[in-house]
Amino acid sequence: MSEIKEGQKAPDFFGVDQHGKSVSLEEYKGKKVLLYFYPKDSTPGCTAEACNLRDNYDDLLSKGYDVIGVSPDSEKSHLKFIDKYQLPFRLIADTETKLAEAYGVWGLKKFMGKEYMGIIRTSFVIDEKGVIEKVINKVDTKNHAAQIG
Repeated sequence: MSEIKEGQKAPDFFGVDQHGKSVSLEEYKGKKVLLYFYPKDSTPGCTAEACNLRDNYDDLLSKGYDVIGVSPDSEKSHLKFIDKYQLPFRLIADTETKLAEAYGVWGLKKFMGKEYMGIIRTSFVIDEKGVIEKVINKVDTKNHAAQIG
């Protein structure tokens, strides 16, 4: 697992959003991006994080940020999650975890004494030139928008 550091070029990515449309970092050149990785749609922490970003979305937009969420869930799951919570941003279906691996957030986790591979909740603020401006490893799911900057 490679560690992405502030100041380095963000790994390029290609994925598919909740509508089956292609998404790439290239299409966001000239814009700031909050690329946030989360473990699973509709779970308590992930819902709190997504709703906090939703509730602060206009403020993030006014600061020049586009928000993109990434999890291993399917397009269909993402669409349900978006519809249920009226999320105004795109979610990438990283079903093969290639994007998570490229950003170094796919790793060993522990829950209730069991170990398994999964998404390590992390957010990346990417500047207009595609450079990592900030890495947020300790995400406060209920106040995530305040951590962006």
